[in-house]
Amino acid sequence: MARDVSDSTPISSKAELVGWIAQGEKPASEFRLGTEHEKFPFYRDDLSPVPYEGAAAGRSGGIRQLLEGMQARLGWEPILDAGHVIGLAGPDGGGAISLEPGGQFELSGAPLANVHETASELDQHLADVKAVAEPHGIGFLPLGHSPLWTREQTPMMPKRRYQIMKNYMPKVGTRGLDMMFRTCTVQVNLDFADEADMVRKLRVSLALQPLAAALFAASPFSDGKLNGFQSMRSEIWRDTDNARSGMLPFAFDEGMSYEAYVDWALDVPLYFVKRGDIYHDVAGASFRDLLAGKLPQLPGERATMSDWVNHLGTLFPEVRLKRYIEMRGADAGPVEMLNALPAFWVGLLYDDAALAAAWDLVKGWSAEDRQQLRDTVPKAGLNTRIANRPLRELAREVVELSRAGLVRRARLDDKGRDEAIYLEPVIAIAQSGRTLAERLAVREQGAWGGKVEPVFPELAL
Repeated sequence: MARDVSDSTPISSKAELVGWIAQGEKPASEFRLGTEHEKFPFYRDDLSPVPYEGAAAGRSGGIRQLLEGMQARLGWEPILDAGHVIGLAGPDGGGAISLEPGGQFELSGAPLANVHETASELDQHLADVKAVAEPHGIGFLPLGHSPLWTREQTPMMPKRRYQIMKNYMPKVGTRGLDMMFRTCTVQVNLDFADEADMVRKLRVSLALQPLAAALFAASPFSDGKLNGFQSMRSEIWRDTDNARSGMLPFAFDEGMSYEAYVDWALDVPLYFVKRGDIYHDVAGASFRDLLAGKLPQLPGERATMSDWVNHLGTLFPEVRLKRYIEMRGADAGPVEMLNALPAFWVGLLYDDAALAAAWDLVKGWSAEDRQQLRDTVPKAGLNTRIANRPLRELAREVVELSRAGLVRRARLDDKGRDEAIYLEPVIAIAQSGRTLAERLAVREQGAWGGKVEPVFPELAL
């Protein structure tokens, strides 16, 4: 999330919260995709993490200098937090650059018409970042989990909401701080036509999110060694804050609706309430109390629309609903995987035939089936089974549905190629059954001589 919203419009009823989500509806002709990815900045000479201020590490540049360099290069508006530059906002809603708690550098892409455009956006972003970072000796590593640094070695960004989260996370799970400081993801945000379309897409994407986690698994290293998982990032989310994360089993109940998601969101504890430039720490409090003007920490304060939007942005289920649907299951990875993730989901969810066929594959799964898949994938990857079927077999079928959907969409680039070209690395993984995590683990045990440091030059952007 690039920045917290400031909209003082008061909320007088739950119906307004439901209506806010419903305003995301749009005809299929106007569907867009917005791709977000995170990456770890590091100093190339010694592979150390990059603090906010370069001087803190005796360097010419840190995260602040990167942001200021990008601002000068792009002309984007700086996003400030207590005087610190903590992000940049593109013109007319055209994307943003933001920071995760441990300095993970994030591009939140603009809403674009096809995967060709998002690939071009990524290429331009990486060219800009490289131009700004190289004079400071900084590179970027796209993996699902920080492979080398301990949590204590990882710097913290000066973003006030992160201090609130840092204080609260250990109270509700054992891995929340690792999630904050040591993970990176790639996700795509997709549109829906109406409530029924939202429900179809939410159910299919929730059921298949663990499959995406397996296909994109890229976090086999932690603390300078193999960690025993293919996606440590996915494993971390299993015990981060279960009140606000997980597989949303209620989404498969009869009568699933915008209101059902709102009811769930209202029962997830708040982190903060922002008034003006002040973040009030109300972690653990009830949004329902704020809605009723009965929040003990802020007596008489009533909920505003910005409170609702900010609260929705602090919910972390495997698939998140706002005015669009966010696919949240995949590890960050190399450029080809960053482009493959939006292609995978666009092919499945933006083609009616692919969406219907995908639903046929998963509609017979029970909540227990879905949860078992979610729990097993982080370690076993494509070696998991689902409903007595090998996941690698299902993966080949689902990836083919996506490929066919992209072909039918027929969005062509200037060379006459459709979007299926971006799915090629995932097709290769599905066909071989070997994930990037498994290939990296083999390199660590073989050519890298038991070291993880070679992953930095190998995959650096």
